[in-house]
Amino acid sequence: MTARGLAYVLRAAGRQIAKRHKKAQRPHGRQSVKKLMAHGENVNSIEVEAPKLFDRMARRFHVDYAFYKTGPDKYLLFFKAGQADAITACFERYSRRLLEQSKSSRIPIREQLKKAAEQLVKEPPKTQERTKEVVREER
Repeated sequence: MTARGLAYVLRAAGRQIAKRHKKAQRPHGRQSVKKLMAHGENVNSIEVEAPKLFDRMARRFHVDYAFYKTGPDKYLLFFKAGQADAITACFERYSRRLLEQSKSSRIPIREQLKKAAEQLVKEPPKTQERTKEVVREER
């Protein structure tokens, strides 16, 4: 057996060991409800409206959780009962951030675009008239 052949066999064995090790580990962070239930621990749930914002907060606290959509803009947040303290802290920050966003006086971009579209309908653009005048003057 050559050194190259031995190296090839050792790399293949290393990949198999790493694959089995990764498969044996539990997933952390955001995951499916099925995977969260498979951990074998008690699970609690809370109703949440903005999952993206909660994702940002939960990453900081290293919490295992899953979302289940119950309706338009309504989600159930499932989390391990053993991580209730971390979820409480995370949810506190999340709710504080939601309140800050609702109090914000900044107009969302979509609303600005709708207003601009309405103004365009009311007032047709004047650029076409100007280009026609410039062409007439050049002749």
